[in-house]
Amino acid sequence: MCGRFTLAVDINSVARAFNVPVPSSLQTAPRYNIAPTQNVVSVLSNGTTHLDMLRWGLIPSWAKDESIGSKMINARAETLAEKPSFKRLLSSKRCLVIADGFYEWRKEQGGKTPMYITLKDNEPFAFAGLWDSWKNADGELIRTCTLITTQPNELMASIHNRMPVILSSEARKEWLDSSLHDEHVLLPLLASYPSEEMKARPVSRLVNNPRYDSAELIA
Repeated sequence: MCGRFTLAVDINSVARAFNVPVPSSLQTAPRYNIAPTQNVVSVLSNGTTHLDMLRWGLIPSWAKDESIGSKMINARAETLAEKPSFKRLLSSKRCLVIADGFYEWRKEQGGKTPMYITLKDNEPFAFAGLWDSWKNADGELIRTCTLITTQPNELMASIHNRMPVILSSEARKEWLDSSLHDEHVLLPLLASYPSEEMKARPVSRLVNNPRYDSAELIA
């Protein structure tokens, strides 16, 4: 699974990396411990490709209670086309969630060690995501997302039995292509990212507490 990640680079660097404009209303600060139910920087393509904010933890449009969101932070790539919650979104509501690193906990004697995983070039990257809109009892429209996970590559297998789907630049274009609806084209994009392009190191156990959010966590 993927339960925490970082986005410490500024929003202008994100915009340049993903070739999208920065909305004047979008203000962000460096984040070192992004957790479920918090807002995440995303790229959507519904008419135009643009940066936006989504709440992490999918609330399907048909849900009666928003508490379901805390249970739907991840979706397994292998079953997206089978589960009603995700099949519709796979066809028409795909997104990128932007990060520059993520955490996973490695089981060891005496407990679990948080590991911080990034790309070797330290550039921001894109998780494959699905999103949806939901209205609460007050009529407020809330847009939420889930991150897709897949089988681990060699690096991640030594840490955990799942990893988030990180999309290559070519795969990102296809994932955001609103004219694509064929699951047989989309699902192969959700492969494990090459382990030789990633690196991992242990970091502070302070990351276990989502109230901590500073560069100290990845020191």
